[in-house]
Amino acid sequence: MKDKVQATLNEIRVALQQDGGDIELVEVEEDGTVKVELQGACRGCPYSQMTLTGYVEKVLKERVPGVKEVINVNLEALRTE
Repeated sequence: MKDKVQATLNEIRVALQQDGGDIELVEVEEDGTVKVELQGACRGCPYSQMTLTGYVEKVLKERVPGVKEVINVNLEALRTE
């Protein structure tokens, strides 16, 4: 499943990069939770949650069987704690 998630994110990435953002796969859990990190302009965007659920999660659920939820994690913040 991880390979399919990554391939789909690579397709999604193109649209995000057009607006100065990006996305990185962090982890795919066995329960179908996909953890990603929104980057660039997406990181501080007030619409990032809408992008995550209304676009990224929707596309992943449609294309990758077993995806249940997509969660954004901020790896940079975790590294500085």
